[in-house]
Amino acid sequence: MKMSLKKIGIKVLKITGITIASILLLMFLLPLLFPGRIAEQVKAFANKKLDGELSFSESNLSFFKHFPSLTVTLDDFSLKGSAPYKNDTLVAAKDVSFGINLKNLIFDGIVNIDEIYVSKGLINVKVNEKGQANYNVYISDTKEVSKDTTGTSIRLERIDIHNVLLKYEDISAKINLEARGFNYLGKGNLDKSIFDLYTEAKIESLDFAFDGEKYLENKKIDADLVTKINTNSLSFVFQQNDLLINKLPISFIGKMNFLKDGYDIDIKIESTNSRLNDLFTALPPKYVTWLEKTKVKGRTDLLLTFKGNYNASLNRKPDLAFGMNIREGNIAYKDAPFETSNIALKFYTKLPSLETEKLEVSLDTLHFNIGDDYLSAKIKSKGIKNIDLSANLKSKLDLSKAINALGINNIELKGKLLADINSKGEYNSEKKLFPVTDGTINLQEGFLKTEYYPNPITDIKFIASVKNPTGKYKDLKVNVTPASFIFEQNPIYVKAILSDFDDVSYDIVAKGELDIAKIYKVFRQEGLDVRGYAKANLSLKGKQSYATTGQYSKLNNKGSLLLRDIKATSELFPKSFFIKEGLFTFHQDKMNFDKFSANYGKSDFAMKGRLDNVINFVLEKNAVLKGNFEVNSAFIAADEFMAQEPAKTEKVSVPDAEKNTKTAEASGVILLPENLNVSLLANVKKLEYDGLVLDNVTGSTALNKGKLFFQKIGFEIIGCRVGIDGFYDDQNMKQANFDVHFVAKNFNVKKAYNEIEMFRKLATAAEKAEGIISLDYTVKGQLNEEMKPVYPTLVGKGVVSLSKVKVNGLRLFNQLSSKTDFESIDNPDLSQVDIKSTIKNNIIRIEQTKMKVALFRLRLQGETSFDGKLNLKIRVGLPPFGLIGIPVVVTGTQDNPKIKVFSKTGEEIQETKPNQQ
Repeated sequence: MKMSLKKIGIKVLKITGITIASILLLMFLLPLLFPGRIAEQVKAFANKKLDGELSFSESNLSFFKHFPSLTVTLDDFSLKGSAPYKNDTLVAAKDVSFGINLKNLIFDGIVNIDEIYVSKGLINVKVNEKGQANYNVYISDTKEVSKDTTGTSIRLERIDIHNVLLKYEDISAKINLEARGFNYLGKGNLDKSIFDLYTEAKIESLDFAFDGEKYLENKKIDADLVTKINTNSLSFVFQQNDLLINKLPISFIGKMNFLKDGYDIDIKIESTNSRLNDLFTALPPKYVTWLEKTKVKGRTDLLLTFKGNYNASLNRKPDLAFGMNIREGNIAYKDAPFETSNIALKFYTKLPSLETEKLEVSLDTLHFNIGDDYLSAKIKSKGIKNIDLSANLKSKLDLSKAINALGINNIELKGKLLADINSKGEYNSEKKLFPVTDGTINLQEGFLKTEYYPNPITDIKFIASVKNPTGKYKDLKVNVTPASFIFEQNPIYVKAILSDFDDVSYDIVAKGELDIAKIYKVFRQEGLDVRGYAKANLSLKGKQSYATTGQYSKLNNKGSLLLRDIKATSELFPKSFFIKEGLFTFHQDKMNFDKFSANYGKSDFAMKGRLDNVINFVLEKNAVLKGNFEVNSAFIAADEFMAQEPAKTEKVSVPDAEKNTKTAEASGVILLPENLNVSLLANVKKLEYDGLVLDNVTGSTALNKGKLFFQKIGFEIIGCRVGIDGFYDDQNMKQANFDVHFVAKNFNVKKAYNEIEMFRKLATAAEKAEGIISLDYTVKGQLNEEMKPVYPTLVGKGVVSLSKVKVNGLRLFNQLSSKTDFESIDNPDLSQVDIKSTIKNNIIRIEQTKMKVALFRLRLQGETSFDGKLNLKIRVGLPPFGLIGIPVVVTGTQDNPKIKVFSKTGEEIQETKPNQQ
C-alpha cells in the first residue's frame, strides 16, 4: 500500500514536472515559432484598420512582459490622429503591448488581440471648433464580411494603462482636461457587442477647466466604475460609479452615445449629504492649505448634469447645470474670536445649449453670521445682454471681524459696511430698460492694507444709492455723495450725481493727487507694470443733450487734469504708451491738450490741440470724438504700431521627456478706431517703416470713420523730396487697403533700387542702372499682416522719367546686343525717356516707349510681372534714321531672358488675380 502511494506520488510529481516544463518550454518556443507571422499580421491589421500614421522602433513577442499573457510589444510607440489632426500625436508611449488569445493562435492560427497595455506615455485627445476629433482612427467594417480564419481582429478583455499623461482639449465645447499619473484597469467580455466593463482608475493629479475657468486643479482621483458598453452603436451606460476626489465622495451615473457627427450625453454627477470639510479638500490647493488651520462643520449636496445632443454642424449643444446646497455650516479659523456661523447656501445655475446668453443663475439663499453681524442675499438672473433680474441683499458687517473669522491673512481690511439693495426687472441697454431698484451701500471708517505695500489707504468713505421706481432709463438716478480716501497723505474726493439716463444729467466733482505707481502696488497683479502721477481738479455739470444740440452756454464743465510719467497699455497695440507729461483743461464740451509729450517704444510725440464732443463721447456708445492737433516728433518707428496677436504655444509631452514644442507668433496691420474724427498737422524729423528712413515728414492727416487720409504729405528719402496723397483703411487685424499717389523728382535710381523694396518690384530693370529718375505714380491695393503689399491686388498707373540714366551690364541689353551683333546697345546711355505703365493682376504693362541708344532708335512695349517674368516687344531701328527696324521678342525672366530676333510672337504672362491668393 505504501509502495503504491509512493508510486502514485512520484507519477503525480513527474506529470506535474513534465507539465510545468512543457508549459515553460512552450512559453519559450511559441515566440520563436510565430514571431514573424504575428508581427506581420499585427502590422497588416494596423495598416488596414487604422486611419493614422503608426510608428515604433522595434517589436518583440514574449510571455514574460505581462505574465502569463502572450503579448506583442511595440517599443517607442507613436500613433498620429485622424483628420484634421493628422500631424498631431494621438498616442505616444514607451511601449504598447497587445495580448494575443493563445487558444485561437495554437488551434486556429488566428491572431486575436484581447488585451492592450499602455505604459509611460501620452494620450492626447483633441476636438476642433467644428466638433471634428483626432481619435477617429479605427476604420470599422461598413458591411458584413465572411469569417476569415487567417485574419487579425480585436476582441478586448483587458485594458491596462499605467502612468500616462491624458490630455483632452475640446475647443467646440470649451473643455480642457489634463490627468497626470493616469492609471487605468478595465476588465470585461469586451469581445461581445454588449458587455459590462469593470474599471479601476487612479489619477495622481487632475485639472479640469471649462471656458478658460479652472474648476478642478491638482486633484487626486480614485474611481471604481461599472460601465455597460454597446460596440454596435458605440454607446456607454455608466451604471455604478463611485469616485473619490481627494476626500469628497462622488456618484457618477448616466449614458453617452457617440454619433456620426457628435454625441448624445446624459451625465449626472452628485455628492449627497457629504461633509462640508470634505468639499474643501476637492477645491484648489490654496483652500486645502487654509483648511489645515480651520474647523469646518456642516453638510452639503452637489449636483452636476450634462444632458443633450452635440452636433457642431447643426449647432446643437447639450445643457450644462450645476447646483449646491450647504446647510448647518460653521467655520472656525484658528484663534479667531468670532466664528462664521449659520452658513446656508442654495445655488443653482444652468447653461442651456452651452450658450452664455441663455445663462440662468439662482442664488436662492446665501446667509451667514459673524457674531451679531450678518449678510443675507437672494439673486436670480437670466441672460447676459438682456438680463431678467431679481436681487435682494442686506448686510451689516464689521469688515475686520469678517476677514479674521474667515482666516484671510494677506490683507488688512477695516470698516463698517451697510448694504440694503432690492432690484427686480429687465436690464437692456438697447431698449433703455433698467430693473426697478432701490439700493444703498454705505462704507465708513474704511482701511485697506495689503502685503504688497507698507502703507495703507485710510479714511475710506463711500455712500452710494441707486434708485429707479419705473424700470426705465429716464427714471434711473445714481448718487455717489461722497466717495473719499487718503493715500500717502494725499486726500482724494469724488462726488457724482447722475440722473435721467435717456438724456444723462450729471454733476461730478473730482479733486486730489495720486501717485499711481504706489497705489497700484496696493493691488499688485503679476505680469503688469503701472506707474505715474495724476492730479485732478474737475467740475462737470450739465446734460448730454446740451452738448449734442450745441447749447454750450448751459454747460458748466471746467477744470484740469495733470498726468505725469503714466504708463498705459492698450490691447490694440503691442507696446505701452508712456506719457511723460499731459496737461488737460476742460471747458464746456472741449478738452484742450495744453501740453502733451509721450513715448511709444522708440517713438516720441509732442502734441497740442483740442478734442470736441468729449462729454457726449463718454456718455453715448456711438458718439464720435472730434479734434484738431499739431504733432511734433523727433523720431517715429511705424513698425512698432502694428497690431499683434498673443503667441500661441502648443506642447505635446510624455512623462519621461517633453518634446515637439511649437510656438507661433503673428503680427498685424495698424488698426484705426471707428469713432474718431481727428485731424493732425504733423512735423516728424525722422520716420522709419519697414527698413525705410523718411526725413522731415510734414503734412496733414485726417482720421475719420476708421480711415486715415494723407493730404500733401512730404518727406525726404534717398536724397529727394517725395509728395504723397491718399488714404489707408484697415479691414481687420490681417488686412488693410491703401490708395496713394506719390510724386518723386530727381532721385538717384541706384539708391532707390538698393533701399526701397517696392521700387525694386516696380522697376526691375533698375538693378543695373545709374543716374537720375523722376516718378509720378498712383497705386492702390491691399497690405498683409506684415504691412507689405499683396502684389496681385495692386492696381496702378503712372510714368517713370529717365534723365541721364546709364544702364551697365543688364543681361537683357547684353543678350540683345549679342543677338543683333550691335555692340553699341550693350550699355545704353538713356536720357529724356518717359516710360508709361499700368499695374493689374500682378503684371506691369509698359506702353510703347521710344528711346535713342547711340546711333540706334529703340521702341519698346510689353509686360513684366512682379516675379520677374518678361514678355517684351522691341523694335531696333537702324541708323541713320531708324527707318529700317529689326523686330525682337524678349521672353523668359529678367535673370534669364530669351531673345528671338525677327520675331513678333511672344509668350503671354499669366495673370494672378487677387481672389487666387
